[in-house]
Amino acid sequence: MEKTAYQLAEIEISYKPAFKVANRPQIDCASRAYKIMLENWSEDRIELLEEFKVLLLNRRNRVMGIVNLSQGGLSGTIADAKIIFAIALKACASAILLSHNHPSGEVSPSQADIILTKRLVEAGKLLDIQVLDHIILSTGSYFSFKDENLM
Repeated sequence: MEKTAYQLAEIEISYKPAFKVANRPQIDCASRAYKIMLENWSEDRIELLEEFKVLLLNRRNRVMGIVNLSQGGLSGTIADAKIIFAIALKACASAILLSHNHPSGEVSPSQADIILTKRLVEAGKLLDIQVLDHIILSTGSYFSFKDENLM
């Protein structure tokens, strides 16, 4: 039997941050996560458009990066689980922190926010990527799903 040789591409994964691990912020509570997220939100859009962002974290909960996942309208945006976890897997993140804003300034979660968070937590368990929290933010306050025992 004759063997057929195939030309295959080599796949290489790399991560080359421009800063040392020790200099990255570490998430140890919701207020710290809120502060980091707020610093990375556009002041021009936070009260105008709903956006969804994800913090990628290493095993020590140090921030690897932030992903601007989606931008919507006044009352909603899309958070696609497949895209969220594809990004987390590609970055070899050990955990993620979800966040989105409510342009109205009211940070209480909607029923859709609660359902989405539960779905993402369960998906993360399957992939061994912990969803640490989901923060809903505005310019002056935030809501932490973890602090309110909703995850």
